Amino acid sequence: MIISKAILKINSNAKFTYHNNDINTIQWLDGTTPIPKADIEAKMVEVQADYDAKQYQRDRVYPSIGDQLDMLWHSIDQNSALKSQYFDFYEAIKAVKVKNPKNG
Repeated sequence: MIISKAILKINSNAKFTYHNNDINTIQWLDGTTPIPKADIEAKMVEVQADYDAKQYQRDRVYPSIGDQLDMLWHSIDQNSALKSQYFDFYEAIKAVKVKNPKNG
């Protein structure tokens, strides 16, 4: 996959195939001008460095938006000071909960 990303960073319109993640098996398709192996390898280093630098993005997994809103709802529901601060949000969610109870 890193080979594909590197090639497409060099030429976003390139058409090619390769096998077993081996740069030596690249076949250029549909008249794509071949890219020198050294250029692809250099771009692969850049692509890998960019991927490595964004590890925090892959590790930073938040609860779903629904779960986040549910946590917010419960925090507001348990704190009367927050109820007045977030009145519109609280009342809108409360109306849905009252109309559609879990056990109803």
